[in-house]
Amino acid sequence: MPALAVYLFIVVVPSVNGALFSFTDWNGLRPDWSFVGLDNYAAVFTDRTALDALANTLLLAAMVTVVQNVVGLLLALGVNTLVKSRYALRVIFFAPVVLTPLVAGYVWSFLLSPNGAVNDALRAVGLGALAHDWLGDPDTALYAIAAEIVWQFAGYSMVIYLAGLQAIPREVLEAARIDGAGPWHTFRSVVLPLLNGAVVINVMLCLIGGLKQFDQVMAMTGGGPGTATETISTAIYKNAFTLGDFPLSIALAVVMTVVIATLAAIQYRLTLRKSH
Repeated sequence: MPALAVYLFIVVVPSVNGALFSFTDWNGLRPDWSFVGLDNYAAVFTDRTALDALANTLLLAAMVTVVQNVVGLLLALGVNTLVKSRYALRVIFFAPVVLTPLVAGYVWSFLLSPNGAVNDALRAVGLGALAHDWLGDPDTALYAIAAEIVWQFAGYSMVIYLAGLQAIPREVLEAARIDGAGPWHTFRSVVLPLLNGAVVINVMLCLIGGLKQFDQVMAMTGGGPGTATETISTAIYKNAFTLGDFPLSIALAVVMTVVIATLAAIQYRLTLRKSH
C-alpha cells in the first residue's frame, strides 16, 4: 500500500491532470482556463510539424529496434565464445552505455560535422567523394541519429542476450550437435527459440526508447534541418517551453503515450509465446 500510494502520487495523479489539461486552453501559468474539447488534438493531426514529428518518431523507433537488436545479438554471440579476450570485449562493447545520451550526442555531432573525424577519415583513405554533411542534410540526418543510438545502446541489448545465451543448458546444444545440426541450424532451431524472452525484453525496450527519443536529437540536430529529425518529444519541448503552447504539447504527450502503449502491447502479443 505505501508503494502504491507513492506511485499514485508521483505518476498517476500528474498524468491524469495532464491529460485533463489537454482538453483546455490553459497556458501553464494562469489559474483560470476554459474547456476547448478536442481542439488541441485536432491541431496535432493537422499541424505539419506535429505530423512530421510523428512520422520521424515511428521511423526512428523502427530503425533502432531492428538494427540494435541485430547488432546486440551478434555481439552477444561473439563474446559468448571461449575467445580469451571475451571479458575485455564485453566491457568495451558495453562502455558507451554508461555515457549520458546528451554527451554521446554532442560527441557524435562533432564526429559527423563537415570537418569532423568521419569525413577526415574518408578523405585520408581516398574516399573524399563520400564526405558529407551528415547532420545538415535532411536525407541523412535521421539515419545518423539512429546510428548514434545503436552505437550507444547495442551493448545494453548485448548484455540481455548474453544472459539469455548463458542460461541455455549445454546439454541441449550438445544434443543438437549429436543429431547432426550445424551452427546455423542450431542457432535457428534451438538457440533462437530459447532466447524468446530476451528478444521480447530487448524489442520492447528498444521500441519504447526509440518512441520517446529526445536527448540525442536535441544534442545532434535540435530537430533540424527543418523538421527532418523532429520527434514527438522534441515537438513537445518546443511547443511548451519555446512557443508557450502548453495545451498542444500536452496533447502531443498524450498521443505519444497512446502510441507507445499500443505498439508495445501489439509487439508483446506478437512476440511472446505463451507457455503451456
